[in-house]
Amino acid sequence: MNIEPTMPTAKNPPAQFAGDVWLDPIALPHERGQTMVVATVRFAPGARTAWHSHKHGQYLRVTQGIGRFGGRDGRIIEVHPGQTLYTPPGEEHWHAAAPGCFMEHIAMLQNDGDPATTTTWGEHITDDEYNGNQPWRSRPASP
Repeated sequence: MNIEPTMPTAKNPPAQFAGDVWLDPIALPHERGQTMVVATVRFAPGARTAWHSHKHGQYLRVTQGIGRFGGRDGRIIEVHPGQTLYTPPGEEHWHAAAPGCFMEHIAMLQNDGDPATTTTWGEHITDDEYNGNQPWRSRPASP
């Protein structure tokens, strides 16, 4: 057994994140067949991910602040410290800090044989999606 070396904090790329978001790895695979990845992710107020999905699903444990999590159905879930959000395999979603506060969560997921294929990234979310203002959801269906 050994104490893991501390890895430097990395700022997440603007292609997949809007605003300031930092990542600190906790656990990465060492041996053949290991797939678990765990990281602490910190979001500045209003910072957010782009739309994405995970091949094997993902757990997110909020440790500080208020998290805001959205799906393609337009629903937004607020998650508070001590709560864990589970996103099933393949479900498109985004996560963010609520307006006016920082948010930190621990992200837990399984990598695939090729870590680049584990997460599928899409477009950035709009301000309307982040704020839950989706006019198309409130309009009555056409006859």
